[in-house]
Amino acid sequence: MNLVTGGTGLVGAHLLLQLLEKGEKVRALFRSEKSIQKTKSLFIQFKQSELFEQIEWIKGDIIDIPTLEPAFKNVVHVYHCAALISFDSADEKLLRKINIEGTANVVNCALAFGVEKFCYVSSIAALGDLTEKKVIITEETEWNPEKPHSDYAISKYGAEMEIWRAEQEGLKCVVINPGVILGSGFWNSGSGEIFTKVSKGIPFYTKGSTGFVAVEDVVTVMYQLMKSDVSGERFTLISENVNFEKLVCWIAKELHVKRPSFYAKPWMTEIGWRLDWFISTFLFQKRTLSKSSAKSLHSTDLISNEKIKKAIQFEFQPIQEYIIKISPYFF
Repeated sequence: MNLVTGGTGLVGAHLLLQLLEKGEKVRALFRSEKSIQKTKSLFIQFKQSELFEQIEWIKGDIIDIPTLEPAFKNVVHVYHCAALISFDSADEKLLRKINIEGTANVVNCALAFGVEKFCYVSSIAALGDLTEKKVIITEETEWNPEKPHSDYAISKYGAEMEIWRAEQEGLKCVVINPGVILGSGFWNSGSGEIFTKVSKGIPFYTKGSTGFVAVEDVVTVMYQLMKSDVSGERFTLISENVNFEKLVCWIAKELHVKRPSFYAKPWMTEIGWRLDWFISTFLFQKRTLSKSSAKSLHSTDLISNEKIKKAIQFEFQPIQEYIIKISPYFF
């Protein structure tokens, strides 16, 4: 039996689909009936409604151990995809509770119930910091606690520490660090919001870049790693480093909307995140541009995917081709 946490999110839902297509038995955690509908819609999109009915859903929460334990009965492999993604400083405590404490709860249950292998979905945000002599970030790049990091990055790094602690206690583990994950079915949350915002018209663009990857590639790598003898390793998953201007223009072209035409310089986004803070603080609105997010919009750090390509001879889908592939499903 395979247990998937976060099965109602982008990665978890696509993972459930692939596991079932490969004839695997799956169990998934959920917190509300409404959240399950998003996963069901994805299966309908891929004309796999019958497979959806094979999922064993168990109501539970990774920060509520009594509800979590029943899900681990007879589980051999755990895919831990559940996480909170937020760059709002107001969510610092919640990020730590869900991403660090929640991960600790899941690995402790895995240890207690004799799970054979564990896969954790981390993030490139948890990778290290470049020194002056280095130009490419790899899995071996050291994390520098003296440098500024978003609360989200800190929470994912802390979660990885829980994984390596479990590894030392006897649980075989693999960690993946995906870049920005693109995929269909979840257009109003996470990276799906990029498509939604572009569809409504984004006048501004920046010239920063980061690593992007297709969700199908992410779940394929996860499955292959779990079926392999690899353990005690982390792998960066990106297809390529893509310039933000280029990305939004690709999406705008496929959605048949106007491309952004105004370059937002660094000093403009500096003003932008401060205005966003003011509006959030005094008008009680959710943050849309944090200090760390504004900085990342201009970052040009390069991220390497060579380790996973060599480990399992994997080839990623080019991002522009993938955008063309999934854009017809946008709604």
